[in-house]
Amino acid sequence: MSCAACALKLERGLGAVPGVHSASVNFATRVATLECAVDVSAERITGEVERLGYHAIVPPGGDQDAGDARAAMVAAREAEGRDLLRRTIVGAILAVPVVVMAMTHGSVPLLHGAWTDWTQAILGTAVMAICGWPFIVRAWRQAKAGMTSMDTLVALGSGVAWLWSVLVLLVPALTELARDAGAADAHGKPLQFEAAASIVVLVTLGKWLEWRATRSASHAIESLVDLAPPRAVVLRDGIECEISAAEVEVGELVLIRPGSRVPVDGTIESGRSSVDESMLTGEPMPVDKATGDRLFGGTVNGAGALRMVATKVGSATVLAQVVRAVEEAQGSKAPIARLADRVSSRFVPVVLAIAVVTGVAWMVLGPQENRFGRALVAVVSTLIIACPCAMGLATPAAIMAGTAAAARRGILVKGGAALEALARVTTVVLDKTGTITEGRPRVHGVTTLGAATEREVLSMAASIERASEHPLARAIVAAAEERGILPKPASEVVAHPGQGVEGVVGGQRVRVGTPAWIAASAGLAAAALDDEASTIAVVAVDDRVLGSIQLRDASRPSSRAAVASLRALGIEPVMLTGDRVAPARAIAAEVGIDRVIAGVLPHDKAHSIIGLQRGGERVAMVGDGINDAPALAQAEVGIAMGCGAAIALEAADLTLMRGDLVALPIAVRSARRTLRTITQNLWWAFGYNAVMIPLAAGALWPWTGWMLPPMLASAAMALSSVSVVLNSLRLLRRGA
Repeated sequence: MSCAACALKLERGLGAVPGVHSASVNFATRVATLECAVDVSAERITGEVERLGYHAIVPPGGDQDAGDARAAMVAAREAEGRDLLRRTIVGAILAVPVVVMAMTHGSVPLLHGAWTDWTQAILGTAVMAICGWPFIVRAWRQAKAGMTSMDTLVALGSGVAWLWSVLVLLVPALTELARDAGAADAHGKPLQFEAAASIVVLVTLGKWLEWRATRSASHAIESLVDLAPPRAVVLRDGIECEISAAEVEVGELVLIRPGSRVPVDGTIESGRSSVDESMLTGEPMPVDKATGDRLFGGTVNGAGALRMVATKVGSATVLAQVVRAVEEAQGSKAPIARLADRVSSRFVPVVLAIAVVTGVAWMVLGPQENRFGRALVAVVSTLIIACPCAMGLATPAAIMAGTAAAARRGILVKGGAALEALARVTTVVLDKTGTITEGRPRVHGVTTLGAATEREVLSMAASIERASEHPLARAIVAAAEERGILPKPASEVVAHPGQGVEGVVGGQRVRVGTPAWIAASAGLAAAALDDEASTIAVVAVDDRVLGSIQLRDASRPSSRAAVASLRALGIEPVMLTGDRVAPARAIAAEVGIDRVIAGVLPHDKAHSIIGLQRGGERVAMVGDGINDAPALAQAEVGIAMGCGAAIALEAADLTLMRGDLVALPIAVRSARRTLRTITQNLWWAFGYNAVMIPLAAGALWPWTGWMLPPMLASAAMALSSVSVVLNSLRLLRRGA
């Protein structure tokens, strides 16, 4: 049973607990969210989860305790993965000799005889104990709860094959009975240990692959939590104290040193600085801060020292809200319901009913001389051939081939749900900064006044800015170097955070900064030089303005072609950005995007995605910043740029490793081919069961006198799985 189906079973079970109003299980992060009455105890919930065959960790109250609970859940998740991998490897090592012995059918004398029968029994039983026991336990617990699942079929199919083999080995008379019923030949006993072993090993392997695909989902939240610094410096009774960030109280004075992360949200009491808020806004240029401005936990202070009054701490900070937004978006995202999961709730009871009816029919209507033998053969064959190996492989096999082929093109996929979602998208939402654009400012133009020349404007500006590490300063210096302009020596250089920089070049006072600062400091009007689509740096020398430099975040050269390819695939591109409307529309016009959503705060980006989804759109979100994480999680599929922030990579379902949008249309085409292959595999798997189950039940016996023995049922089951795998491998040959 897949994780999605597990989540569905748990939701139903927990929802049935008295006092629980609603239950939602996030199968990616393994978190269950309950709305219940106050008298519902944690022990009652834990008991219900345990009764359904799973383990529960209940987080205590408080921010610190919640962190400890999160660490416990991470440890439990990693332990589960190690356990699945260990069971798969050991089970496969033990199962290979069993399959080899069984498949020779007496043609190799060395592998034929009583010793091989007992060797198969010992190794097959060990495989059942290692790989099959968890399925049996879960199936039994679910049966006691009145539920069935794919675990039920795995447990019954492998368990019946194993039990049949043990009985044949211990009761020699059953061999003759099976031979009379056409279920054994002259090569030896009709043992089915290889069927039992191969079933449980293959399904265990599938569950490990699924675990790997879902594990990365929770990494996004863990990375977000790590952004908040663990320590803070506060003023208490006039004394600086370094304390845990969790101990900061609202109203306390917090000291923010140059280059340090802000521990909590607050308002600046004194000081000026530039603060890197890219982890929230995605914009690369630091934001100038002064007295009265807000600071957000997790952002990085620049060169100035700040005193801040804490206004929001702990779970109330903006960073904590982003964490919750990611959790809620992942939890509210409807699981991609695979066809196998959608029908499993009906398929399992139908197969069990067919097996029972088959046994009863043979006992009542079969030949009197061997009714029991034929009934046993029919029941065993039905359960073995109905075991969902092909169904279990239909999706993972195609996903493995599709993701491997995509990886060759620089597209990393975190699971089959992402491929299916991407194949169905109708709208792609693109973040601006670092996604459509290069994520760093460039000189877009130079305006001169009077007799000044463009070279003179750039020369003066570069001479003052060359010692600065500010992104705008680096862009001005780079533009001068591209034009062969060498900066001149500058002295008495003073930086004014958030306003500009001034110094002396060749005996002249040179100022480079915002129009407002130039007007205030030098009394020179520069408002007429403003440009809403650009960041303006005015250059003034002594008592005159030489001109201005317009800086913009330039679009990537490949973005326009990628947008055109998306339109050719029938997908509408939309720009979503926290930047101002004017620069956003300017970039959108450059790359051919008509629809722009600008000025959106980080925690509101997910709401923009929800708005598109409510309009009937299937949305893919492409971003590269921490501020994009909630939107990446909310969209049907989140896509990160390989050059982006680590948290964006973790929150996304796909990663474009090339760092530009060229691979995006390729990823869509790859996903669509993979989805077609998955559909073909599932139709084959279901069609196979629809045809073979009646044959295993003995539908042809009245006309042909022929029954499908368990040995052939096992071979047919294997053939179905091989067919699914071969069909999936075509994706590799085609390059997806």
